Amino acid sequence: MTKHPISRLPHWLRRPLPAGRHYDLTGNTLEDLSIQTICMHANCPNRGQCWTRGTATVLILGHVCTRNCRFCSVPSGRPMPPDPTEPERLARLVEQMSLKYLVMTSVNRDDLEDKGASHFRDCILAVRQACPNTQFEILTPDFMGFEQEALAILQPALPFVFAHNVETVPALYPVARQGGNYQGSLALLALAKQVLGPIQTKSSLMLGLGETDDQVIQTLKDLREVQCDRLTIGQYLKPDKHALDVVEYITPEKFEWWQQTAHDLGFTWVISEPFARSSYFAEKQAPTPS
Repeated sequence: MTKHPISRLPHWLRRPLPAGRHYDLTGNTLEDLSIQTICMHANCPNRGQCWTRGTATVLILGHVCTRNCRFCSVPSGRPMPPDPTEPERLARLVEQMSLKYLVMTSVNRDDLEDKGASHFRDCILAVRQACPNTQFEILTPDFMGFEQEALAILQPALPFVFAHNVETVPALYPVARQGGNYQGSLALLALAKQVLGPIQTKSSLMLGLGETDDQVIQTLKDLREVQCDRLTIGQYLKPDKHALDVVEYITPEKFEWWQQTAHDLGFTWVISEPFARSSYFAEKQAPTPS
């Protein structure tokens, strides 16, 4: 059956506008320190909830991506060189907000020889020097063509959760993730286990782009084949008018079914719900099925 784009937002995907003292405090602190967040640049629907809890996912290495994936609202083009003051500013952010868990992600930086790996490392080390008890999760690009070297660069910054998103099923890569490579993403997750030792690896899937259940199940099996430990599954929501249309809104009940399915396949940490994103409640040590 052919699925056509839909526009009406179901009731379970409606949220009030963000507000409140903690939300304002988080926003003001990020602005004062000139810290970029994926919350803003990807138009994340969880910004209000996360900022109210005093958490945010920082976006390092600028906000211009060298690729142009059609599910994403982050602008593409020629990025500026990495900002050498960013590690220190991140350390000040963590100190001021007393963060115990920090998620760092970045745009693709195909323009850099090391694809941005050394900047990830430097940011972690700067924060850790100021706040030794802070835990880290890094959501990296695919380091295409520099995977082994990039992971070796990251080694001095251990421990951290290593996340890299496959985003969607391989059949939809030509539509949604033209610059990516599904097998390459799986290989990176596998290599992280080999190079970085006994770490937790993590990936994420968006649903609602026209994928079938069988395709999703095979993708989950592929992730388990490379020993991926953690998983988030969420609803794709069109971030701006230029992005891909939503093909289907997945019900909360179906997300509960996907959560149980993922656990049955061997994932040890799973969040599956409409608003789930890669860093959604990432600080939770053991999410339980809904």
